[in-house]
Amino acid sequence: MKALSRLHSMLETLDARHRRRALAPRRGLDFASNDYLGLADSPLLHRAAQKALERGVPLGSGGSRLLRGNHPEHEALEEEAAAFFGTEAALFMGGGFQANQAIFSTLPAAGDLILYDDLVHASAHEGMRTGRAETRSFAHNDVADARRVLADWQVTGGSGQVWIAVESVYSMEGDIAPLTALSDLAVEHGAILVVDEAHATGVFGPNGKGLAHGLTADVLTLHTCGKGLGVAGGLICGPRVMIDALINRARPFIFATAPSPFNAALVRAVLDQLQADTSLTNAATARLHLVHAEARRTGVPQDVLNSQIVPVILGDEARTMQMAASLQAQGFDVRGIRPPTVPRGTSRLRISVTGNVTNADISALFETLAQHQSEAA
Repeated sequence: MKALSRLHSMLETLDARHRRRALAPRRGLDFASNDYLGLADSPLLHRAAQKALERGVPLGSGGSRLLRGNHPEHEALEEEAAAFFGTEAALFMGGGFQANQAIFSTLPAAGDLILYDDLVHASAHEGMRTGRAETRSFAHNDVADARRVLADWQVTGGSGQVWIAVESVYSMEGDIAPLTALSDLAVEHGAILVVDEAHATGVFGPNGKGLAHGLTADVLTLHTCGKGLGVAGGLICGPRVMIDALINRARPFIFATAPSPFNAALVRAVLDQLQADTSLTNAATARLHLVHAEARRTGVPQDVLNSQIVPVILGDEARTMQMAASLQAQGFDVRGIRPPTVPRGTSRLRISVTGNVTNADISALFETLAQHQSEAA
């Protein structure tokens, strides 16, 4: 069959370019996941799961939210999430990818502009691809360039609503968006600032509320529940009219089976814990400070030290994957990241500092990385 032959050829090309992906098991200490607070297999969630089962929370939803899939656990989570993140309303969806698709394909209208950072997540691009608004990018974390692109759009007749799309912490770079300056730009132009807080939720902001908390602009935020919060799903938080519009118009919401009410119960437990106790976020902050100090002490090359994500850029794809395999063999689960996930020539090790490692583990990883670097020199 022609289709099978074409697919075989495509996979062979990926092999030759060291870009073929394959599912791999967990290997050693967790420096690869996004479980930043170490909650995914925690006693906190085990207890919450037991309590949810005891009070009869169903494991499945059975349908979309607009049919019979809606459950009091969903609604309770949305009410509590809105209060926790300081917004009028919230909408719980199956995941962050689906939520970003919903936002960008539904809310911006024809004649509007989505002004987005060059490095926003693929899910935002997928939403923009199926949406009706015009889209223009600006250089990563460059507010002056965002201002220039916006001015060019206005000069050419653009007059609709402006939506500025960014991530607060970038998943592959580990750097942090200049949110205060972007908020000022949004206020100046009456724009809506859409902030993907996927890698900030639980780690940054008061009680882990994220970096967009307290900005002066009109803000819509996305808080994924499968990273720092340790469960699954995504929470869109913002003005009630936007949430209602998504319920009525967003195809990724309307035509998707509702997320599990059981998952909603677990997310509720995590938000309750974060509100009551700062020890989880304090521990995450201490770990990221330690990893920054260890990177500097051991001389491991790194471009950015801002967050719990530390990229070690090696450039060459084959070398990156070989070093990742070597680290895994030595007990450190570090994964290599290649194009097209990152730009060509920037293949890297993505070190993610999770709540599943100790201080000694962090030091040992950087000692091992330094040894690899010296052997390659």
